[in-house]
Order: sequence, then C-alpha cells, then structure tokens
Amino acid sequence: MTRPFPGALPSPKSAFVPEDDTVQETRRPRLGERIMAAVNRDPRTAPHGTRNDALLAVALAVAAVCLGLGIDDGRRPDALGWTLLLATHVPLVWRRRSPVLVLAAVVALIAPYHALDNNHAAATPVAYVALYTVAVTGRPLRTVLTGAVVLSVSLTVMLTVNAHRALELLQTSGWIIAVLFFGIDVRYYRQYVSSIVERAVRAERTREEEARRRVTEERLRIARDLHDLLAHSITLIGVQTSVAAHVLAADPERLDREAVAKALDDIAGTCRTARGELRTTLEVLREHGPQDTRGPLPGLDGLPDLVAAARLAGARVEQDLRIGTDPPPAVGAAAYRIVQEALTNAVRHAGPEPAVRLRLYDEPGALRVAVTDDGIGPVPGGSPGFGLVGMRERARSVGGTLDAGPRPDGGFEVTAALPLTVGEGNA
Repeated sequence: MTRPFPGALPSPKSAFVPEDDTVQETRRPRLGERIMAAVNRDPRTAPHGTRNDALLAVALAVAAVCLGLGIDDGRRPDALGWTLLLATHVPLVWRRRSPVLVLAAVVALIAPYHALDNNHAAATPVAYVALYTVAVTGRPLRTVLTGAVVLSVSLTVMLTVNAHRALELLQTSGWIIAVLFFGIDVRYYRQYVSSIVERAVRAERTREEEARRRVTEERLRIARDLHDLLAHSITLIGVQTSVAAHVLAADPERLDREAVAKALDDIAGTCRTARGELRTTLEVLREHGPQDTRGPLPGLDGLPDLVAAARLAGARVEQDLRIGTDPPPAVGAAAYRIVQEALTNAVRHAGPEPAVRLRLYDEPGALRVAVTDDGIGPVPGGSPGFGLVGMRERARSVGGTLDAGPRPDGGFEVTAALPLTVGEGNA
C-alpha cells in the first residue's frame, strides 16, 4: 500500500483498504507535491527543522555577503560590520523554537550594524525571514504588535544615523508590512488545511467506530440466535430423552414400545428442526453479500410449533393469542424468540409438568407478550445463563422493554412490550 507523503491530505477513497498479498509499486511524490506538503506543514513540527534552518542561515549569510560586496549608496562593512552581519544569521537556527526571541536577537545585532552606516541592503533578507517566522507561528495581534515595535526601533536607529535614511525606511516600510501579512495569510491557510485533515481523520475514525459497532451488534445477534436455537432444541431433546429412558427403565418386562418410538421420533424431529435452523444461520454467515442479510426471520406464525414442542416436553401450556394486525418482521421475530426462550426456561426450571400460560395481544402502538408459569423457578446459586440477557436484548433491538422475575404468588413471569413501529436504527 502506498504511503502518503507528510502533509498530504488523505484520499477519501483510501478510508479503508483491505490488506492483501498484492505488492503495489510505491509512487514517488512529484516536486510540486513535495513543495505543497512543505507549505501546508506546520514549521514547528516539520522533520529536521533545526538542520534545515541551519542551511537556511548559511544560504542567507552567503546572500548577505554578496549584497555587502556589491555597489550600494552605503559603504561596504568593515571588520565590525562583517562580524555583526554574519552574527545576525546565527539565531535563525532556532527560529522555529523561539520565534520572538530570535527576532529580538536579530534586531539587537542588526541595529548597531545599521547604526555604523554599513550596507543596509545586506541585512534585509535575514530581517524579513525573522519577521515572517513570527507572523507564521504566532497570533495576528502579536504579529502586528511585533511589527510596530520593529518599525519603531528601526526608525529610531536610522534617525540617529541619518534623517534622510530614516525617511527612506519609512517609505519602504510597506515591505515589512507585506511580509507580516504574508506570514499571517500562510498561517490561516495552514489552519484551513489542518481543519480539512482533522475533519477527514474524524470522519475516518467515525466510519471505523461505526464498522466496529456493526460488527459487535452482528456478533451479539448471532450469539442470541445460536443461544435461542441450541438452548431450546437441547432442552427439548434432554426432556424427550429422559422420557424415553424412563419408559425403558420403568418396567422392562412390559415395555411400551409405542411410547419409546414416539419419544425417539420427537427427538429426531427436534434434531431435524435444529439442524435446519442452524444451516440457515451458517448460510447467512457464509454469504459475501450485504452485511445486513439475515435470511428469513421467524415470526408469530411459528408460535404454535413452540407451544406444541413445549407440550411434548411435558409442560401444560395454555395459549391466548389475540393479534389483530401483523407486526413488522423484526417485531415478530423478537416476540418469537422471547416466547421461545421463556418456554424453554419454563420446561427447564419450572419442574415436572408445569402449568404455563402464554398471552400475546396487540394494543394501540404496542405488542404485548406475557409468559407465566407456576414452577419453582431457577435453582438459587446456579450458574447464570444468557437467556434473560438475550430476551432483554431482543426487546431493546426493536425499541421495546422486557421485565422478568418471580411472581408474588409463586412461579415466574416474563412480560414484554414491543412497539409496532420500528425505526431504521432498530430494524
């Protein structure tokens, strides 16, 4: 995967690139791209900043020497002038770390240089670089105040040397203002580019968090489906196996072959049903289509099969189903799974042949589900399961609520209220 050069904006198409074994050729950034990266980059965080500033100071010193040797109205610097001129460039090495202190040092060295009436043009580039650094790294108010102080000091020094020179400096002070405002413009431009990069990074982080959230929700959904399927089927198989074992051990000499055959047929039927639902779940997991493909959802039309299976397991189930309108598929699936888990818990924990009552009816805006039994409930101190947690998650997934707990007069009760209108986030 190609690595973007420092300071470049991230490409929206590269928000998420899957890793593979394909080796891609790394493209070297062009000269224009490298220049724009250097312009967009904050000078205080640029790599090799001290080294680059040292090279810049040397280049400006060479340019100053060339200007000092040239023809100018002022005279060429003497030994002290050359010393001050070259020393003025030394603080530039630390211009990124302390821009204001570097500018103060430059002014302190350049003032006596001009006071000695040396070549004034030779010291101009280093002064402009120091001013630009202050403008590009500081707040605009500080930049304006700094420029005013520099102009005041320069005019004061020039007035002590030559009033005519001071007037010329005042006439050319527009260059100083231009350098300051150029630095301010570059600073605002970099802030604009930085805000774009931050928004892109924030959007990328949001997409990654959304992807992780969807993966977590999908894992929870699969865990709930597998729990509801396997817990229900295994419980029924266990009860039916116990019935067959009881029939075989009750009176071996008078074996009720019909009862044994029926129990075994029930076990085989439960295994076939569980195998079919498990195959459907695995086929959905193996699909390479959209991630929200969930296959056919169970609905309220499957409740009679749940009741029949619970009765085969020994429960005495009384059902009261009063549904006037078909609920949304997600609500129907949630109600189906809640009833399935509640009946499974009743068969498992309520004791032999519990009396179970299933009520399901709709009212304005909600579907009500209630499953009660007269059993003894879960064994105190037993290992906690995921049934109640899964039922509550089922209800919350469609924006509903669920309550479960012991009844005051004995037994256990599960009640749920599921809204008949499901938003996009809950579907």
